[in-house]
Amino acid sequence: MRRVAVFGATGSVGESTLDLLARRDDIEVVALTGGRNVKRLAEQAKAHNAALAVTAFDDCYQPLKDALAGTGIDVAAGAHAVVEAAHRPADWVMSAIVGAAGLAPGFAALSQGRTLALANKESLVTAGPLLLAEARSHGATILPVDSEHSAVFQALVGEDIAQVETVTLTASGGGLRDWPLEKLAYATPEEAGKHPNWDMGQRITIDSASMFNKAMEVIEAHEFFGLAPDQVKVLIHPQSLVHALVAFNDGAVMGHLGAPDMRHPIGYALNWPQRGALPIKRLDLATAGRLDFAAPDLQRYPALALAWQVMETGGASGCVFNAAKEIALDHFIARDIGFLDMASVVEATLSAFAARADIAATPRTLDEVLAIDTMARELAGEAAARRPRA
Repeated sequence: MRRVAVFGATGSVGESTLDLLARRDDIEVVALTGGRNVKRLAEQAKAHNAALAVTAFDDCYQPLKDALAGTGIDVAAGAHAVVEAAHRPADWVMSAIVGAAGLAPGFAALSQGRTLALANKESLVTAGPLLLAEARSHGATILPVDSEHSAVFQALVGEDIAQVETVTLTASGGGLRDWPLEKLAYATPEEAGKHPNWDMGQRITIDSASMFNKAMEVIEAHEFFGLAPDQVKVLIHPQSLVHALVAFNDGAVMGHLGAPDMRHPIGYALNWPQRGALPIKRLDLATAGRLDFAAPDLQRYPALALAWQVMETGGASGCVFNAAKEIALDHFIARDIGFLDMASVVEATLSAFAARADIAATPRTLDEVLAIDTMARELAGEAAARRPRA
């Protein structure tokens, strides 16, 4: 039996992962973690006969304990319990916790020499060099689960990364891509939270509309594949059928196509290094009819320009960028700032941090990363408070 743990089980990636696990009879679920959706976490734990269920919030312990009473499933709560769960023996770990909260569990899993299926964007953006060094030092494996990075990873099988000229990540453009530019400032969280192609949670869907999600992925690609900033490109592709393009020095371009279903990159990571049959819709190009591409408008998507700034600056700037992005998103959802103000808050935070600390210094430990994260969140909160109320 293959021992599996899913961190962030109640989110969209976690749900898709468990859907695939339920179709196999060679899996033992050793741990599931979630947030405040205790009812769903308990349902998942019982359905998969998990050995352990953990909620990240201390005040959710008793409701989870009550929901799993009599099942024999161990229950724990708190951020420390999530990290402890990552130390439990497992062969394959899905890291799908959203935000910087996924950092410590991911590092803990790597320290045990696990195979880490990485859907947590923040890990590479905030601590890429540290994360990759942790994997190397413990003989662990990191497999990308973002659809774009999985696509690049697959296109590079049997190839030499030194012969790659560019990597292009595609983006749908989000739910507001056809809005007039002058109207974007007035977009509501509900309007930004609707995606034309993907079924995702509210935060990541809004990040898609603002392209902060793609900005994070650009930085991820830079870190994971060791690409120079000018080697990473972005194209708007409304159909979301081409997930990435890899261009080589002989003029060849390898593209990865498939239906917009997160179970493909998850399943690829689950079955790696082989492929396995997956219950996803097959791509029919005749039915699709057309594939459209366009260069992104940086006025519409200022987050992308900030991503290249972060890559050029290096050091702790990725950590600052992510922390500021999360705080700006919180304020937008709370209607404290407007849609376009999110990029302004992040830009102001990067500038404020550069003025107060040596942003060129790369964090040497996870504790340093978390300290910078805390400082950046405070600066972002101050920047958001200075914006006129939306």
